[in-house]
Amino acid sequence: MDIVKTRFDVEAFLRDYWQRKPLLIRNPWAQWTNPLEPDELAGLACEDGVESRLVIQPGHGDWLVEQGPMAETRFSTLGGSPWTLLVQAVDHHVPDVAALLDPFRFVPNWRIDDVMVSYAADGGGVGPHFDQYDVFLIQGLGKRRWRIGGHCDEGSERLPHDDLRLLAHFDATDEWVLEPGDILYVPPGIAHDGVAVDDDCMTYSIGFRAPSRSELIAHWSDHLLDGLQEDDRYEDPGLSVQDNAGEISEDAIARLHAMISTAMLDRDAFARWFGQYNSTPKYAEADCRPEEPISSDEIGAALSEGTALLRNPASRFSFIKKTDALTLLFADGECFECTGPGIAFAETLCAQDSFVADQKLAQSDAGIALIEALFNQGSVMFDAED
Repeated sequence: MDIVKTRFDVEAFLRDYWQRKPLLIRNPWAQWTNPLEPDELAGLACEDGVESRLVIQPGHGDWLVEQGPMAETRFSTLGGSPWTLLVQAVDHHVPDVAALLDPFRFVPNWRIDDVMVSYAADGGGVGPHFDQYDVFLIQGLGKRRWRIGGHCDEGSERLPHDDLRLLAHFDATDEWVLEPGDILYVPPGIAHDGVAVDDDCMTYSIGFRAPSRSELIAHWSDHLLDGLQEDDRYEDPGLSVQDNAGEISEDAIARLHAMISTAMLDRDAFARWFGQYNSTPKYAEADCRPEEPISSDEIGAALSEGTALLRNPASRFSFIKKTDALTLLFADGECFECTGPGIAFAETLCAQDSFVADQKLAQSDAGIALIEALFNQGSVMFDAED
């Protein structure tokens, strides 16, 4: 595996490494500062609505997994066994952790999943495994020894465990110790194993979404089924007498196949569905709506005063350009048709965490209505400091 010790070249990375082979990047930051203290991570793991788990290695090859939320006293009773705390979507709760995503936005935003943060005591880890998606592993605090193996797939043998996907056989081909600021890129399917080599080991895992073919087909089909009517049935006007009544004729197969393919292969409908499906929040059950809805007059006043808009860090945004005059904005599973000044607004919203909207929106009823809808569903807010 190669090692980058100088400036990180994005184009060379995408050409030579992305989804091809691992890469170790020795501290590319101008100045690395760990964005989260261990106690803060432990506090998040104790909160309802935050996905977390504790992996403990009591010895003899055993692996115990406890699902959060954790009791506040749990971490003081762990004893001497190696252990790891993992907390998902920390970027939704900690702005400084969310900022770690910015250097990796050379990958389209719709592919980004979240930032998982792990804290491990000396010897802690989650065992040899592989992921089905790309991941950047940033060493935040302490040191971790990473071993990299070969390519795996669903046929690779695993150890029996209800909560961990541990490889039964792992042969390391490379091994490094990462220090604060170092980054390890691991493509999908590559076996890897990380073990803390001292206490206070924190790692930030930036994972990317990679929907499977089966997932897309299943959810797209479910969406189509919701819109189909019971009386939308097979028809064969002009039916001719067959030589053998037992035959399913080529004409019948063509009609039946067209019933399926016409709906399944509607590219425009698929694009609109996928934008909504992909922008659905990771934790859809979370209610981020404001306590009091905002009015159009309040929005107009805030825009006129140049108050910055902030994106909800737990929200997902993307857009599709349909024509020069129409852009589809997707936010938290909803689709908004944007025209006029709303097009530039949609594109800026999908690219920046905070910005001051163009004054043209303050004179646009459609623009005001768009922001009102986004605000009242909890996707955006106005900067209180402004």
